[in-house]
Amino acid sequence: MALNDHKFLIIVAGCGLVFATASIANSQQPASQPQSGQKSGAAAGKDPSDDPNYDPRLRQRSDKERAATQKALREELKGTFKTWLNQEVPYIITDEERRAFLNLSNDEEREAFIENFWQRRNPNPDSNDNEFRDEHYRRIQYANDNFAAGKPGWKTDRGRIYIMWGKPDEIDSHPSGGEYQRPSSEGGGQTSTYPFEVWRYRYLEGIGENVELEFVDPCQCGDYHYTIDPAEKDALLHTPGLGLTQAEEWSGKKDKTDRYQPNGMPLQGTEQQAKEFDRIEMAAKLFAPPPIKFADLNAFVSEHRLLSGPIFPFDVRTDFIKVTESMDMVPITLQIKNRDITFQTKDGVSKGVVNILIKVTTITGKTVQTQEDTVEVSEPAELLEKTLDQQKVYWKALPLVPGLYRLDIAIKDVNNPDHIGIYGRGLNVPVYDDMKLGASSLILADDIHPVSSRQIGNGNFIIGGDYVRPRVSANPATPVSFKRTQSLSFWMQFYNLGINEATRSNSATITYQISDAATGTVILEKQLESKDLGAHSDELTVEKTLPIAGLQPGKYKVTVKINDAISKQEIAQSAPFVVE
Repeated sequence: MALNDHKFLIIVAGCGLVFATASIANSQQPASQPQSGQKSGAAAGKDPSDDPNYDPRLRQRSDKERAATQKALREELKGTFKTWLNQEVPYIITDEERRAFLNLSNDEEREAFIENFWQRRNPNPDSNDNEFRDEHYRRIQYANDNFAAGKPGWKTDRGRIYIMWGKPDEIDSHPSGGEYQRPSSEGGGQTSTYPFEVWRYRYLEGIGENVELEFVDPCQCGDYHYTIDPAEKDALLHTPGLGLTQAEEWSGKKDKTDRYQPNGMPLQGTEQQAKEFDRIEMAAKLFAPPPIKFADLNAFVSEHRLLSGPIFPFDVRTDFIKVTESMDMVPITLQIKNRDITFQTKDGVSKGVVNILIKVTTITGKTVQTQEDTVEVSEPAELLEKTLDQQKVYWKALPLVPGLYRLDIAIKDVNNPDHIGIYGRGLNVPVYDDMKLGASSLILADDIHPVSSRQIGNGNFIIGGDYVRPRVSANPATPVSFKRTQSLSFWMQFYNLGINEATRSNSATITYQISDAATGTVILEKQLESKDLGAHSDELTVEKTLPIAGLQPGKYKVTVKINDAISKQEIAQSAPFVVE
């Protein structure tokens, strides 16, 4: 083998070989090597390779050669893993996962990470096939084939949305732009546009129903980018006298420079301005990594530990209630299905045990709350099968100062130690400004009733003087469900009502209604006067239980709002629900 061949071997073999050859060079001295004080063959002007005992691997490399070798080694280690991180999964990997991956120290850990990454997203973990992974790579290929525009299709906005959310249910394409009749929501009137597309999704998890996304190609070069500005496609926006909206035509106004605000949203008079913040929020959700169907372990994120068994699923709900100006109460509700708990039967009783750990940390990693509890579920052995579809609901209220936190929850099936579930999310505890009308979360519950005086403020599901057991959904984007045979209960508080200085009384009207989620049709609407709930208080609690037997199966919405006649403020909260 030639000398150059040995150099190549050292570069590709990794750090272990480089270190090993260095050790040999320092600790083993061939018989032909000059003793201390003697000149080597190279120093004497001789070619070291003339020595029959010469081993080229022992040749001392220069600093420049060593630096080049280490650089090549680092590039080699980054190769396929760098491509995976930056080109294959950049849109679906969470920030915590990215940080964890970058902190791994060897290829074995990286390979295990990638395997676990896909497994956590596998809709069928027991199968050797991973439909999520296969579909993800199919989408990348489709994006590259159909959305390339001077750059790979996966780098374009259309490619990114397609990879993250899949094929839209409908595409309204205007590849040549041209004449365009604006809808009333954009001001009406006729104009000419750049090429644009509108993608419509009937439903996107975590975003909602009937989602419309607009992409515009102002350079007419095939590079459509996502926009929340309905005017960006208007090719005549800056052409005087042309492309006027109906409102501009009727008013005789020819100047279009102030038609839109600096952020691109229409001024008052159109529906779009009312939806400005909805559009901004939707854009943030669209480009955030989609939720992981099977929760990751906090230990995996922080310590690179891998799940060793099946995921233990559970549902979580968080609510916010004002306690003082500087403190909120944050009820955390967990829901676990009996079917997911491992039961052991003894003496005719089947018992399952679940350990629960709740940890709240600041954005700097400081722990501010830790709760540990053990929940036991016992059923007569002969009735266990009938109770598997029932659910165990756990509740814990944590006092927290307003601010941004991270909430981590871990649950463990004691009778099956490898059965673990993890939940981790940001927690934004609100500030209730004493100069503004405020409201707690609107809690839809399956049971609300007053408690005795000695129970007030103590015990599970007790908020003030009420027992409120929240109904929990599988995820925040999924409405809670009720059967027609059940009653719908809701609970909510309003804060900082205005007080008339002369009468020391409040004066507000509370309206609650149930409406059809699809059509917006109001099915039930009632009004309450604040004096009937607490005439001299700046804080009111609204609680109602309504029969829903008359509602047809479908999606609905509860809205509770208050109009304060003294402070001239109004605030409302809504919550969706499903009738089965």
